[in-house]
Amino acid sequence: MDELPRTPRTTLKRLPKRGSHDREVINQILDEGFICHVGFVLDGPPVVIPTGYARVDNQLIIHGSQASRMLRNVGKGIDVCVTVTLIDGLVLARSAFHHSMNYRSVVVFGNASVIDDREEKIAALTALSEHIIRGRWKEVREPNEAELQQTTVLTMPIDEASAKIRTGPPLDDEEDYALPIWAGVLPLQLSIGEPLPDPRLPENMDVPECVRNYSR
Repeated sequence: MDELPRTPRTTLKRLPKRGSHDREVINQILDEGFICHVGFVLDGPPVVIPTGYARVDNQLIIHGSQASRMLRNVGKGIDVCVTVTLIDGLVLARSAFHHSMNYRSVVVFGNASVIDDREEKIAALTALSEHIIRGRWKEVREPNEAELQQTTVLTMPIDEASAKIRTGPPLDDEEDYALPIWAGVLPLQLSIGEPLPDPRLPENMDVPECVRNYSR
């Protein structure tokens, strides 16, 4: 088992039994999510921004606009915190106090840097596209030079990170188990609906395989 080193920032202080530094566990959570939240502090108050991401080996690829103040500053190498959270269910206890959620989350600390090399940038954008929907990149027009200039792509090592996971039923106080109140877990998951074609598509255009057979 490949474990990341524990640091003061990745050592869980509350409910440490739910924590994991196993790289495979961390990677599985990152690979399932779509949106990360990037937090940093400049001269003013803390800022947290949601954005798309992908994992390539032991690196996070973070996507955004060249106009984004957040990515311009993060790309300079300032210390950042990236989080990803997946919700698996609502945990309904007998008491209001013990209601919770089943979840899987990852927190990554480190410095991000801008990908300037054109080929590396294209490779990173391909990875982002493939993370969202595998096979789509080869079907679409690739970014032109103007679009590449308007896009910022960051890379960040996954060297300082931890996962936190909650599973299972509610944990009520012992005296509350006798209460005549339903308790349990309401599972939640993303579902895939029917593709909705763009109204400006030509008639009778087939849905591509990567959309028709999409799965996570």
